[in-house]
Amino acid sequence: MSDDPRLYHARDRDVAPRSDHASAADGLNDAQRRAATHGDGPLLIIAGAGTGKTRTLVHRVGVLLERGVRAERILLLTFTRRSAQEMLARAERLVGSASRHVHGGTFHATAHRLLRRFGEQAGIRPDFTIMDQSDAEDLMQFSRARLGFGDKKKRFPKKETLHHVYSRHVNTDIPIGALLREEYPRFVEFEDDIAKVYADYTQRKQERNLVDYDDLLLFWAMLLEQVPALADRIAGLYDHILVDEYQDTNLLQARILKGMCRTHRNLTVVGDDAQSIYSFRGATIRNILDFPREFPGTTVVALEENYRSTQPILDTSNVLISRAGERYTKSLYTKRVGGDAPWLVAAQDEPTQTRFVVDRILELHEEGIPLREMAVLFRAGYHSADLEIELTARNIPFDKWGGLKFLEAAHVKDVLAFLRVLENPRDEVSWYRLLLLMPGIGEVTARHAMDVMAEHAWTHAAFGQFVPPPRARPAHQALVSLLDQLRSGTLDEEGAVTREIARVRVLYDDILREKYDRPDPRLADLDQLQIIAGGYPSRAAFLSALALEPPQGTQDLGFGSDAEDDILVLSTAHSAKGREWDAVFVIWAVDGYFPLSRALGDDDQIDEERRLMYVALTRARNHLAVAYPLNVYDTRRGADYSFDQVSRFLDRGVRATMQRVVAEPPTAQLPTPDATAPPVVDLRALLRGKFGSA
Repeated sequence: MSDDPRLYHARDRDVAPRSDHASAADGLNDAQRRAATHGDGPLLIIAGAGTGKTRTLVHRVGVLLERGVRAERILLLTFTRRSAQEMLARAERLVGSASRHVHGGTFHATAHRLLRRFGEQAGIRPDFTIMDQSDAEDLMQFSRARLGFGDKKKRFPKKETLHHVYSRHVNTDIPIGALLREEYPRFVEFEDDIAKVYADYTQRKQERNLVDYDDLLLFWAMLLEQVPALADRIAGLYDHILVDEYQDTNLLQARILKGMCRTHRNLTVVGDDAQSIYSFRGATIRNILDFPREFPGTTVVALEENYRSTQPILDTSNVLISRAGERYTKSLYTKRVGGDAPWLVAAQDEPTQTRFVVDRILELHEEGIPLREMAVLFRAGYHSADLEIELTARNIPFDKWGGLKFLEAAHVKDVLAFLRVLENPRDEVSWYRLLLLMPGIGEVTARHAMDVMAEHAWTHAAFGQFVPPPRARPAHQALVSLLDQLRSGTLDEEGAVTREIARVRVLYDDILREKYDRPDPRLADLDQLQIIAGGYPSRAAFLSALALEPPQGTQDLGFGSDAEDDILVLSTAHSAKGREWDAVFVIWAVDGYFPLSRALGDDDQIDEERRLMYVALTRARNHLAVAYPLNVYDTRRGADYSFDQVSRFLDRGVRATMQRVVAEPPTAQLPTPDATAPPVVDLRALLRGKFGSA
């Protein structure tokens, strides 16, 4: 029996609307209804935390369909594929199968689809390969090395730094020199040389038909701004555009939306300026604050009724965010009754803070709250180190969000490199990775092989033209044979990509076993990769899907803990955005920790740190505790011991909405003195003797 999975074809499905007499605007509160039933023209929905923004956006899609707007003329842009799928599924339950043809997806996925369709008319070959961030960094390193900047005696930026500055420049339009002065002042003297690296990098991408994440958005914007004939066709595809999480967009995405609305003004954006926390990714709060100015005649609707938190939690959150320098005025309220005021917990030191958090978690768990409905949030990942030790010691299971992403694992990237060179023989990064896997092939031989392939215009047969040194000939021949076999396969057959991976593994699995001491978990990852591939019609579709929406970890692919497992969540405040729990603990609410010390002295960064704490507080439904240690032993502060100041965000007004709690420190049991025993020595008399008699 074959090990290849068999594709089970889905049946045609027809979903009826929920009722012949129901309207898509039914069940909404007044503000949500005003937003959902808005007519034509720009609409800005300021949706506070927990106010039902997704529900409102879904119902707006339903209202547009009820009005007769064709589904394929509606574009819904989100920041994750999962969000788009969830919204479209909810729209289908609301209005039936009419919503099935709404175009929904991320900015990057939509850009990819449009470039495949229109890019060739603007010089972008449609068979381009998408590089992920690490591949782009590797290609940047090739440019850095070719230009000889890696050999300088003075320290030249590494590939990761070069790529970060490049990406920030593309997405924010901030000049390279300004970025260097702001973030890497020690590299300002290399500004001209860095520009040369970027020039070589962009040339390499063009010659090898490679596209990075930033190119997807940049090319989309350029099509709309510099190719009028194509711009009218692309913008003319849609009559209504809806955007989720608008506060997280960057300047490049704002340019794209203006271009897409060149033939109409029907743009709906949903967001919350109070949750704009991604400036380090290039997002700018100016997009949402300046939206009414950029799109004159904008209707602004604020959603303020919160369905998540108790009123005492909202009172604290409202006062905290009211201190923001510039914002849309709103005050969250709820019709829920009851609830305790959030706790502001003073702890003597970090061990006392940790002890409080663990004890309170156990107390709430005994009251019936599952561990999975509780979360401990912090500003930076290293802030939970002491807590993790204590949780482990007390056998409390926890899951810390983050860690190595599935596609960043070396063995997964290795297998995908085989498929990438088949799809695009010019993919220099993947060739280099492949060649270094082969026994007897080192960096010098690999670079020589790529030079030979470039001389032969990167044709499929070019690698066979390369004559390797004797020690590398067996590996070279094995790779030539494998690639020839794979090219001879029929890609339009069902399950073809799965079979390609299986053939690759005949060669690669032995390399993996030789390379790693514990190969079994990695082999299991590759088994899962094979299964996933079975759901894609082509190699190109498979590679593009993984590049555009990469799984975050093996649990996203069916491994890891079950969603029903009772496991406590530890998370940074950034990773917690969009989530909610019954009980939330925010730890290290101390100046220098939350806000981080690097933000101190910059008003914009302080405002963003305040918004980040607001996000953390508004994750809680029923119980909220904010803890801070009064002192800390921390050599990073420049001293062994220091007193901590409670976070500046928890000012007197915020504290007035909270219940003050002092965590009891662990106490050592002192011996009881024996009152009957005579003193062995009179210490006070000895001390008096040092100075003579009074």
